Amino acid sequence: MKYNISEEKIVFDDHYKIVKAKITYDTFRGKKITANRLAFERGDSVAVLLLEKESQSVLLTQQFRYPGCKAHNPWLCEIPAGSIDKNESPENCAEREVMEELGYKINQPKLINTFYSSPGASTERIFLFYSEISEKDKVGIGGGNAGEKEDIRLLKIPVSEIPSEILKIKDAKTIVALQWYLIQQKK
Repeated sequence: MKYNISEEKIVFDDHYKIVKAKITYDTFRGKKITANRLAFERGDSVAVLLLEKESQSVLLTQQFRYPGCKAHNPWLCEIPAGSIDKNESPENCAEREVMEELGYKINQPKLINTFYSSPGASTERIFLFYSEISEKDKVGIGGGNAGEKEDIRLLKIPVSEIPSEILKIKDAKTIVALQWYLIQQKK
């Protein structure tokens, strides 16, 4: 099956971009569709599921997220995450984000999967990592990047409470990561 992008135009350019495209693509029935589509170009991101060995807890962040205001719940619980900088590897970004947000040093995070956050609208892929840490790996302050006006609180969820706590989580990447962890425990 083939596709062709005949036009692309940036229709919004701020911190993020929105691109409008004219696309023609093959259908599953052997025909072609031509349509205009929009894509939110956010760039790729990382997210990291952390297990603190001594406490047998997963470490989450809690922070204000403007889009959550629409549902009157802007303080979301999430795994540490952030945007990959230009010329930065996903692994280095994962290490940087965990340090910025929670103050933990991680080494060689394990890639679990790469997936689209919202493939109908966004080009963003999330590189999801897992890392086991120790209490002694808490070497920084955490709390977020002041230059980005972040205010992040550390939450520790005991592994035994994941099945009940996962139902309260409203962030998709965190739900994916916690479900992955629960599946791994049953193997």
